[in-house]
Amino acid sequence: MKINFYLIPLIFFLNYSDLFNQDFHSAYNKYDKLINTSSFTRHINFLGSDLLEGRGTGSTGGNLAARYLALELSKIGLKPAGNDNTFYQNIPMHGSRALNTSRLTLFNKNDQHELKLNEDYLLYQSGSQTFIPTPTELVFVGYGIISTEFDYNDYQEVDVEGKIVVFIEGEPYSNDKDFFNGELPTIYSYPESKQKIAISRGARGSILIPLPGKSWEKMQNVFAFENISLAYTVSSNFSALFNYDSADKIFFNSPYSLDDVIQMHLANRIKSFNLDAKLLFRGVFQERDFIAQNVIGLIEGGDPKLRDRYLIVSAHYDHLGIGPVIKGDSIYNGVYDNAAGVAALLELARVFSQSGLTHKRSIIFLFLTGEESGLLGSKYYTNNPIVPLYKSAANINIDGIASFDRFKSIIGVGSEFSTLYNFLDNTASKFGLGIVDIPTQFKFHDAFSKSDQVAFANAGIPSMLVAEGLDYENLSVEEGLAKYIEYSTKYYHTPFDDLQLPINLDAAKQHIVILLSLIDDLANNSYEPEWNKGSPYLNARLRTIAEKK
Repeated sequence: MKINFYLIPLIFFLNYSDLFNQDFHSAYNKYDKLINTSSFTRHINFLGSDLLEGRGTGSTGGNLAARYLALELSKIGLKPAGNDNTFYQNIPMHGSRALNTSRLTLFNKNDQHELKLNEDYLLYQSGSQTFIPTPTELVFVGYGIISTEFDYNDYQEVDVEGKIVVFIEGEPYSNDKDFFNGELPTIYSYPESKQKIAISRGARGSILIPLPGKSWEKMQNVFAFENISLAYTVSSNFSALFNYDSADKIFFNSPYSLDDVIQMHLANRIKSFNLDAKLLFRGVFQERDFIAQNVIGLIEGGDPKLRDRYLIVSAHYDHLGIGPVIKGDSIYNGVYDNAAGVAALLELARVFSQSGLTHKRSIIFLFLTGEESGLLGSKYYTNNPIVPLYKSAANINIDGIASFDRFKSIIGVGSEFSTLYNFLDNTASKFGLGIVDIPTQFKFHDAFSKSDQVAFANAGIPSMLVAEGLDYENLSVEEGLAKYIEYSTKYYHTPFDDLQLPINLDAAKQHIVILLSLIDDLANNSYEPEWNKGSPYLNARLRTIAEKK
């Protein structure tokens, strides 16, 4: 037989590809057959139902969700790891809601203006610690930013100690990636960063003014929910968001008007200056103290040495609860965010408990509360861990599950900080997936800090969130991006993130399979994840190891 040698490379390639495809299918099928999508769907249908009233922290629906999770963990055979041999880690919390009878007065020379809560301003924090009992001076501080790495300081030429600072939304414009990350926002653009800087400079409080064109109605909805904090949280101070249409009163009789400030912003020449205004605030609040719960189950490892090292897999079960009525609906069900993630975690717990999979390390299945109120459940856990922090090998956090379509790549949010990237890469290779960055349209400087994984990182535990990429099997990148944008703008944190949203079960199952494989690897691998050199979280890890904490 005459052989065409030019075809040999092609034949070899085709056969080699077939072998790879067989390997991919074999790896997938190993875990795929363990996943029960009926159980996954059952959990979503209960957790996302109107019966649970949006699972607000400290609400009847939130408490009912915690009971459901504990019952499910008991049914599948996990060991209770909460307080007093229960599945519950009880968390003392404080709730506060500002009432419309609160009084905010703005003084300009001989004039004074009574501003109305919700109409003229909103409060980031509430409670007696926000009181400004006597008229206090205001100072405009540009964007309210101090950044040593960018050699930038809005406070350089003004004294703000004991005063209330006023700053506008955003940060200096830049198309140079070495100066404020170019066109991508940095951590300095976020209100929390500006407020912390103000406190560090001795300010008594702060006021943020949004740029023109922002919807005040949307902001009202965001701020309409109860302000919840850990009961032992250090007292905050006055921090408000002003309606742009009311904020011009702050600048009366001052060197520059609000219109002047906006022109400075547009010209990228913002400057700080003293204001000829004072502010008094006497809030009236509805307050309560209550107990909320993290729900914790444990499966002990089988290796005599590694069973004392723990892998934490987490998902937050809370959502916003009942809020402003939109199109006749006031229940913010939170199906994508995060009933789906909780359902996935329950299914993973069932598989590790009942499928016969062996694992050397112990696995903690942690259902967190208070994420929507500022990562409260994860912060409480890391302050009160059920096992020492230094014995916690890693955290894999689940906040959302693929719901649009099967996908060809995955994103490891935070994987760049630690050797968790290597574990993710191993999993991706096993299933023939690529690893990609967060799409530019959704990329923020501190995306890692927007969910519970950052609380574990701050406690020194290598952590990561795994999401799907936008290159889908049956959707174009443009179609996938459009679906993300549609969800973000029309459904996220609204009453319409509910059971009417479609969930592609093939996509969800693929995501759960990938998580199962990744967790299986982490639970059995002789190597333990470590922070990379230069990681901002490395010192916390070294400290917990040194202190045996």
